[in-house]
Amino acid sequence: MERARPASAAGGSDALIATLANAVQALGRGFDVTSDARLLYCKGAPGSRLLLLDDTRTRSLAISDDGSGGSGQIVLPDVPFDVKICRERDRREPSHVCNFQQMAEHFNKKSGLSGTVPLGSFNSMFSFTGSWKVDAAATKALAMDGFYFPLYKAKLTSDDLLLRDDVKRAVPRSWDPPLLASFIENFGTHIITSVTIGGKDEVYIKQHHSSQLSESEIEKYVKDIGDQRFLNTEHQMFTSPLNYKEKDVTVIFRRRGGDDLVQNHAEWVHTISLAPDVINMTFLPIVSLLNGLPGIQNLSRAVDLYLEYKPPIEELQYFLEFQVQRVWAPAPVNIPGHQRKEPVCPSLQFSLMGPKLYISSEQISVGRKPVTGLRLSLEGSKQNRLAIHLQHLATLPKIFLPHWDSHVAIGPPKWQGPEEQDCRWFEPIKWKNFAHVSTAPIESTETNIGDLSGVYIVTGAQLGVWDFGAKSVLHLKLLFSKVPGCTIRRSVWDHNPCLTFAQKLDDTSSSTSGDNSKLAKIVDMTEMLKGPQDVPGHWLVTGAKLGVEKGKIVVRVKYSLLNY
Repeated sequence: MERARPASAAGGSDALIATLANAVQALGRGFDVTSDARLLYCKGAPGSRLLLLDDTRTRSLAISDDGSGGSGQIVLPDVPFDVKICRERDRREPSHVCNFQQMAEHFNKKSGLSGTVPLGSFNSMFSFTGSWKVDAAATKALAMDGFYFPLYKAKLTSDDLLLRDDVKRAVPRSWDPPLLASFIENFGTHIITSVTIGGKDEVYIKQHHSSQLSESEIEKYVKDIGDQRFLNTEHQMFTSPLNYKEKDVTVIFRRRGGDDLVQNHAEWVHTISLAPDVINMTFLPIVSLLNGLPGIQNLSRAVDLYLEYKPPIEELQYFLEFQVQRVWAPAPVNIPGHQRKEPVCPSLQFSLMGPKLYISSEQISVGRKPVTGLRLSLEGSKQNRLAIHLQHLATLPKIFLPHWDSHVAIGPPKWQGPEEQDCRWFEPIKWKNFAHVSTAPIESTETNIGDLSGVYIVTGAQLGVWDFGAKSVLHLKLLFSKVPGCTIRRSVWDHNPCLTFAQKLDDTSSSTSGDNSKLAKIVDMTEMLKGPQDVPGHWLVTGAKLGVEKGKIVVRVKYSLLNY
């Protein structure tokens, strides 16, 4: 599709020169690739590059005033010798029908990067949330079609790129979350190596799992929509996202550059040189220029975690603080030949002739380690003893040290549980005349949101049984420890268990035969936890409760974010 020379050449020349000059100034600057590909997200002031470029050696370049190579010439001043200005051809860019990871990789390649971790431009174009596991799980297939009208591409030509010394000095030498977060906030994750300006008009298709369209049908569907938008000049175009409910796909129209008030595609093309915009950027990871520098592994890990989970930049320090090993307590005993003596435990009966479920009343305490999850487990040689496990951080994050280091006085931890006589919370597991569960929520009565005296968080748990004969009641007690000088920012009750691969194996192995199988059907052993995938990634446990759901004993958890 040919681009005609616009009528208002003077206004177009000014816009073209300004946009291209901004593109040249952006080269070598830092950029956070979790953001959309727009110049306003560049790090630092205009011209504040992370690279050493010789800005004293510049030249003026004469270029076509509409990017078409026509007779009109304009001059772009002060172009460094390390920068090349070139043209690319107009083209239509349809994609294959892809899964989520394949399309993310396609976008990454367009940006000069490898891997399948989604970038900000990918999330922006497809209107994704940024939580890639959630987005991928909700997506059956993706496709796109569009016309790409590049006017000019400004790119760095040097193969020997060097970082400024002050950037190198800012790299933390150890795992220091505040400094690592500050580096990423100030300098970004990557360096801009090229900027293409012009216009693009694209259609993005998201197929939902409920859609029955085959891959070939989706491919044809995308082509039909694209042809209608780009080739039928008389058709009225839509510019807002449309949900094609009858096909269970979402269709999104996107434009960059040109006058977006001009709906007709062919007429819009003629306005691109009057209002060009950035239509593509390529990047180089900052860490690729830090070879041999102490601390590069820490920065590389911090950047990888940030790109994968995308916490808000203002939460990055706290997110990184929590990226330490997580372990379960009690630790499993894996000593060859060791046979742990079966303890004497109270039990629950679910029916007259059914198996008994024994309850471990062992107190599990993790000390001054933040708890991040809970789970129920069947233990013992017969897998008939119910126990509770706690997931906690293996080491104390540095941000806790002023509040919770071993020398800080926090007072004795406190056990808290439900009232034995409060039958309002008793729920039968199967039959009213047999075992019940106390479903009362267990929370610290001394912690309130915004309380400046400190907060109480969970550091231990214990199961118990109140013996009322056949109607014995299972209950939960929690151990709370004070964290002085912190306040609760936000709390949520989570009712969605996290089924891990390991847990699936546990469920399978504990459901082998007879009574074991019956007990496994009564206990929900999926894990309740929040990790880096749960934005902003630094939740900890401040409460819990037992429950009965669909005939199963479950544990549900209250999580909180703290102000430190």
